[in-house]
Amino acid sequence: MAVDNSSVHSASKHYLEIPCETSLRYHLKKLDIEELIWLNEKILLQGSVSSLKPEKKYEFAIDFTNDPYYGKVDSSNEDYVIRSQAKKSTNSFYSYVSLSIINRNERYTLAVLPVERTKTKVDYLTYFIDLIEELNFNIKVLCLDREFYSVDVFEFLQNKDIPHITPVVRRGKTIKQLLKGRKARSAEYVMKNAQKKEVHLDIVIDVKYMKGKRGNYGCENLAFVVYGIKWSQRKVSNVYRRRFAIESSYRMRNIVKPRTSTKDVTFRYFFTLISFLLRNAWLCLQKKHFTIVKPGPITIDEDKFRFARFILFVEEWLRRKLRIQLVVQCLR
Repeated sequence: MAVDNSSVHSASKHYLEIPCETSLRYHLKKLDIEELIWLNEKILLQGSVSSLKPEKKYEFAIDFTNDPYYGKVDSSNEDYVIRSQAKKSTNSFYSYVSLSIINRNERYTLAVLPVERTKTKVDYLTYFIDLIEELNFNIKVLCLDREFYSVDVFEFLQNKDIPHITPVVRRGKTIKQLLKGRKARSAEYVMKNAQKKEVHLDIVIDVKYMKGKRGNYGCENLAFVVYGIKWSQRKVSNVYRRRFAIESSYRMRNIVKPRTSTKDVTFRYFFTLISFLLRNAWLCLQKKHFTIVKPGPITIDEDKFRFARFILFVEEWLRRKLRIQLVVQCLR
């Protein structure tokens, strides 16, 4: 279903010697979302964890991704349907928050959680930081999305002494004034919230020339909240750019995500885990079989084993294993 980007309904029609749609749904209903949450990192790291080194310092990133939802909201899913900016003709989404390693050649997704309306950003940060400690990894730096830009998050991370980078949200006269300039620089800023809590922040600002990018010219001020690191403004900017590798993981995950229109939270979360698992498997195979043997840092020949080819290999295995009968052949 994942590699074909198909649904439970169509799977039973495309394959031979598999259960019917009714049986598939019957067994899927046995899944429990709390158990999936408890096991999610074990599912995602089945083969990948062997190539990761305990006690090594990794660069981590936490980000959100939204799946559009067009159905009804009732008591069974109201805690998981998130309202957000319109995308693909809807304001309703099932949202997931993921923890990933963004080191070169080790961009695995370690954990994925369904976003609940009753939980805060600090709740998810607590879970992920505890998981990193449980896996015996160390944090070189934690790159966060703009959605984590809040007093509570920064206060929590500073109390935990977690090195982190978060882009500054251009909001308020003081911040807008800070972001006017033509030279890389650093600044201090006191952030306050509605409850009059405040936190002191260190801000670094990298300046780049647009050179016609997105149709703009002149200087672009890239501002980041930093803590626990003493890097140049350009290095902070370059390291944070690696976080955008997560965006490619989301695109790949959408390629191998089973189709569904169900409102069932557990079904959707299970399908999400499967799609991230396939990407992790591909990365693991790439590193194991396509690493160039040479002195110096590890280099992977990525062009020899693209994600599209991995999907074709899985499909070929399925054809041999399950004797797929395509709809076109049936019509003949």
